[in-house]
Amino acid sequence: MLSYWERKLRLLGKREQQPQESSGQQVQLASLIEESIVDGPGLRFVLFTQGCPHRCPGCHNPQTHLRVGGTYFSTDEILALYDQHPACRGITLSGGEPFLHGGPLAQLAEAIHQRGGDVVTYTGYRLEKLRELARTDENILALLGETDLLIDGPFVLAKRCLEAPFVGSSNQRLIALSPLGNKLLADIPELPEGPRIERIMYPLV
Repeated sequence: MLSYWERKLRLLGKREQQPQESSGQQVQLASLIEESIVDGPGLRFVLFTQGCPHRCPGCHNPQTHLRVGGTYFSTDEILALYDQHPACRGITLSGGEPFLHGGPLAQLAEAIHQRGGDVVTYTGYRLEKLRELARTDENILALLGETDLLIDGPFVLAKRCLEAPFVGSSNQRLIALSPLGNKLLADIPELPEGPRIERIMYPLV
């Protein structure tokens, strides 16, 4: 797996290849991976956003914590890169904390859905907290509405989990927020041994 700094250098290289003028909202990225099999089911295009209020001890992306820094890409530029990888099942939004960038990421996720892809979003918040925040922040509500599978909860070092796929610690949950989310959830194997990861199907009760 590429290190953060290797991904950062690649990101800067991609930025230089993009046209200087482009439309779409701007997203502050720490790095990206154009093809990954460890950030959700199937081959995925992965964005790591810059900035995180959680700053979990033991986080494997501490370089994303500060809100300053990163590289700005427009949603159109990101889509142009995504379109170069037709084998990708969809996009994964990670970080940092993606919900700090809810507006542009919701716009991006909508475009991914229009292309037939699905959307996995990681967050250090619990879904209940996001719903509370969404009452006064329409951008959070918009990104929740465009997310198919939410992987929620902070990383807890004492509950670190290396066995279960796509979570960092056993307190985190796999939550389907759409019918596509149910399909994603069905493609994540349940391990017969090891910590139990809570899985919640759509529709939520």
